[in-house]
Amino acid sequence: MPAHRTPEPDARVRDAERTRRCLLEAAFDEFSARGFAGARVGDIAARAGVNKQLITYYFGGKAGLYRALQQQWLDREADFADPDLPLGEVATRYLHDALTDPRGIRLAVWRSLSEETPVAPSTGTADLADAERRRTRGEIADDLDSAAVRLAVMGMVVAPVLLPDAARELFGVDPGTPEFERRYADQLRRIIARFAQPRTEEGEAQ
Repeated sequence: MPAHRTPEPDARVRDAERTRRCLLEAAFDEFSARGFAGARVGDIAARAGVNKQLITYYFGGKAGLYRALQQQWLDREADFADPDLPLGEVATRYLHDALTDPRGIRLAVWRSLSEETPVAPSTGTADLADAERRRTRGEIADDLDSAAVRLAVMGMVVAPVLLPDAARELFGVDPGTPEFERRYADQLRRIIARFAQPRTEEGEAQ
């Protein structure tokens, strides 16, 4: 009988990383579909194909798994929320992400509706700081409130995900189609461009 071999350290690390990824992906499905309170660790583990005790082992429990999922989103967000890009371009990147995978938007809605959801890392201060930097570049007019602009852009981005029937009725196509995304993204850029500070005849922001 062959002797039992202990896995090499690198193999154990790879297995641990794979397990964490599987649990985070399964948690994304369950939390976005049922919210934090409605999701069950047993269902998450079953979807991931692992023992539910591993949720405690790797994340400290259900709340820790949820927080890790939130952090994963923030890390991913940094890939397309480039502060050097025009606001309209950033908004269409968010739009593409939301239409491609609406789970993030659904997760945010559940978080807002439930008092039991663990507190997520706050991005409000950074969002307003970004808006103020854009104001100095002339992207936001002096008579517009930065917080209102930020909230309006967020609302326009998530609207097709939260109101798919309204989007379908208004545009005549399903919001999950490339045709809808092209048309809506173009209009989104045009609308956001109107937030900019009016320019003088010399082309400088007034």
